[in-house]
Amino acid sequence: MNDITEKIAELDAEGLSLKSVSLWQITWRRLFRRKSAVVGMVILGILAFIALTAQWIAPYDPIQVLIGVEQVKMRQDPCIHLLGCPQDQPQHIMGIDGNVRDEFSRLLYGTRLSLMIGLSTVTSSIFIGTILGALSGYFGHWVDNTIMRVMDVLLAFPSLLLAIVIVTVLGPGLINALIAISIVSIPAYARVVRASVLSVREMDYVSATRAQGGNTFQILFKRILPNALTPLIVQGTLGIATAILDAAALSFLGLGAQPPMPEWGSMLGSERNQVFTAPHLVFYPGLAIMLIVLSFNLLGDGLRDALDPRLAHASG
Repeated sequence: MNDITEKIAELDAEGLSLKSVSLWQITWRRLFRRKSAVVGMVILGILAFIALTAQWIAPYDPIQVLIGVEQVKMRQDPCIHLLGCPQDQPQHIMGIDGNVRDEFSRLLYGTRLSLMIGLSTVTSSIFIGTILGALSGYFGHWVDNTIMRVMDVLLAFPSLLLAIVIVTVLGPGLINALIAISIVSIPAYARVVRASVLSVREMDYVSATRAQGGNTFQILFKRILPNALTPLIVQGTLGIATAILDAAALSFLGLGAQPPMPEWGSMLGSERNQVFTAPHLVFYPGLAIMLIVLSFNLLGDGLRDALDPRLAHASG
């Protein structure tokens, strides 16, 4: 009775009535009350806008070499007319890279590539990990032992090191890097889903469906999984940041995106020796990686607190 009273008081405090309340309404209200989550969403919104409009706001083609097109030189300093750069000199907001290409344009197109990397790898990892975790948690016994032991083997290796080994076997390239990152990310999602399925499969509504003659597919995918995906949402949001960081690391080592593809890790790797002679070529890609990882981490933390009110009350 006390729990019901506290729930009603909580809903009243959040401005929701029992007639119109839903889990997503409560979650969104809690999410927007987390300042860190709002900051993460704002940064992510700006990056998404840049990714969608890069072809219109970028002043140059990201792979265009400007030798013979403009009077520029290799690793030229940034030139911004509003900040005093001579008007007769071509404007390059973030300077020129070592291959005489516009750094600003490459950075903008790199936003699109990084978001694509994060979303695609996490989507594939969640899909496979959810199936494996659901089967493991629902059937148990030898199915659980077999799947979880394979996941334990993958978890025994540092994720980045295992990704490097996989890419080395498959060969350098962005697609192979995405495959490697997806593979090393599967165990985390499989374990999260398995734990959720184990806690949900003995609920009364699952037992009722089983008693009514529901088949395995109906019980697992229509009753258990929809109520076991909350931790997966948080894990997936945080996993996007990790995937982007791993992809940048592989490209930095020359195993991911290959030149002239405008990928931030590759841009950092190609200019890493110019940190003192042309620091802008290292600073801007590094800042971009930091911002996109920060945005997903802030959003993931906010979602975790919003979906678990106990954490929200403890931190608030």
